[in-house]
Amino acid sequence: MQYLVSVIDDRTGSADSDEMAAIDEFNDGLRAGGHWVFAGGLASPSAATVIDNRGEETLFTDGPFLESKEHLAGFWVMEAADLDVALKLAAAGSKACKRKVEVRPFL
Repeated sequence: MQYLVSVIDDRTGSADSDEMAAIDEFNDGLRAGGHWVFAGGLASPSAATVIDNRGEETLFTDGPFLESKEHLAGFWVMEAADLDVALKLAAAGSKACKRKVEVRPFL
């Protein structure tokens, strides 16, 4: 089963070189363990554009969908046998990136 592990941050551009090295090492471990699917970091919320095309006219709004102190800073898509394995992997990811993470299974 695949899981989305979202990295939650309250700062922008805050990963230092030690954190990036730890994240790279964690990613290498995911690959070696067969858990790697995809991962990526995201630009700051100020770079976001929200698009709403539900009405007569498409609306484009600069900035994040929600105003919040915390934002999605990056993510991993992981392959894991079950939720317990995904939670264990996510805990190691949280330690590597020094941020909170949220785990959600794909439907």
